[in-house]
Amino acid sequence: MIVGSTGEQLGIMKLSDALRHAQGLGLDLVEVAAQANPPVCRIVDYGKFKYELAKHDKEKKNAGSKLKEIKFRVNIDDHDYETKLRHAEEFLDKGNKVRVQLQFRGREMAHQELGRQLMERVKGDLQTMANVEQEPKQQGRNVTMTLAPLPAGKRKRNFQSDRYLPPLEEEADEADEADDSEGEEAAVESRSAPAAESESK
Repeated sequence: MIVGSTGEQLGIMKLSDALRHAQGLGLDLVEVAAQANPPVCRIVDYGKFKYELAKHDKEKKNAGSKLKEIKFRVNIDDHDYETKLRHAEEFLDKGNKVRVQLQFRGREMAHQELGRQLMERVKGDLQTMANVEQEPKQQGRNVTMTLAPLPAGKRKRNFQSDRYLPPLEEEADEADEADDSEGEEAAVESRSAPAAESESK
């Protein structure tokens, strides 16, 4: 099947006739569907055709790539650590970049070397899936690192599992903070209550 330069179907032609027709228009005959029966060819400007194809592939690639975030705490246990790395591998395997964020809380700031060790551990455990696009960088209480996926053929997952992968619950930390602040307020109220009663007497 031959498709003309304006998109109209010219029907089935001999190769020699199709080439002659394309040359008469000052264009090229390009095979676009070799598996079809009969094969499909287009009459186009080959240079422009290649440019449009490359542009389309680039747009498709960029559209599918997103920045995902995984949050860690300094005192994370091994089970939670592996779960988060399984999520990271899942994101990277889909072609997404991953931003790893470590947050220090309260007295944890006195042990920043533990945070650096954890980031190096993450980097090492994901080296078969990603390259480091941005090395660990500290801003205030947060340390962030950005990982970019390796080419699909070079990726090797180390934390893949057939078990159910629970969703990330990044809001849990915020809920804990809210509970802590409410607890502090309750403690203040309970301490002030006896004083108020003694004043009323």
